[in-house]
Amino acid sequence: MSQLQQRMAALVDEAGYRRDEPIVVGMQHGDRPPILLAQGLTLTGEPLGAATLAYTASLSKQMTAACAAQLAQQGELDMESTLSRWLPQLPAWANAVRLRHLVHHTAGMPADAKIEALMDRDADRTTEGIIRALAQFPALDGEPGAEHAYSNAGYVCLAAVVERALGQPLPGFARRQLFTPLAMVNTRYWTGPDPAPPGAAPLVSPHPAPLSLGDGGVWSTAADLLRWGQALNADELGISALIQTPGRLDDGTPIAYAWGIGVRSHAGYRVYRHGGGWQGLRALHARVPELDLSMVLIAIADHTERRVDLLNSLLDEMTSRGFTNSMD
Repeated sequence: MSQLQQRMAALVDEAGYRRDEPIVVGMQHGDRPPILLAQGLTLTGEPLGAATLAYTASLSKQMTAACAAQLAQQGELDMESTLSRWLPQLPAWANAVRLRHLVHHTAGMPADAKIEALMDRDADRTTEGIIRALAQFPALDGEPGAEHAYSNAGYVCLAAVVERALGQPLPGFARRQLFTPLAMVNTRYWTGPDPAPPGAAPLVSPHPAPLSLGDGGVWSTAADLLRWGQALNADELGISALIQTPGRLDDGTPIAYAWGIGVRSHAGYRVYRHGGGWQGLRALHARVPELDLSMVLIAIADHTERRVDLLNSLLDEMTSRGFTNSMD
């Protein structure tokens, strides 16, 4: 075990993870080989590792946003167009929602809990089910563009819009335009009917992953997610400047959320980060373009928020001790 891996292991301990709890942590600088630490077993008794296929939950939002960004940059999707143009089955309130509102969580969508209450508890959480539930709301929770309020349903709508604009399913487009060019060979959107792709680490029973796309839907590995981060740092897709641009409210007030990623600062560096969570799963992904650094952690039997302290400690380690020296 390298010195940095030893330090990573100590930080995992300090965050409160026992040595038998399944978690994989990774970081990568530039084109150097990633540094990875993995411990514990999946629910099927397999060792958790960098190549373990796991549900990414809301980390998926940055992939969904990247698909929208490609279409927007090519002039095929107007982010000022209304949601009603693309999803005419929604009520009149969709006339006031712009696509940029969905991207930055400023659409004033009904709260996720309200939407869930209208869905059959025994049914799979699908894109179609969420949109049907949205169609039952006579009004939004807030005025579009007036405030930032995180919304999973907004990203489900964004994914549906991308599919309408493409005239084809999102998973195939993402595979051709994102995952294959970046050699993310184990990453995919999954729409079922099975609750997980073949060979994936199962989630805690009885809570299968949702089958909706946009807010989630992506299954990936720690290795692929590091590749994703480094590709965005290097702008290999040609959309990094756009998707890293923080949103604004309609009155011009800036918000700390760009295209599917939060915008933060740490030790004077700009950090793009996002979490993902589901029952028994916690994930975090972060990038520091100035350092050409990416980080990821996936805990597959975790119901806590220890991941946040762990990621912050890893960022402290890399920024305070000198990143280049720490990776040698």
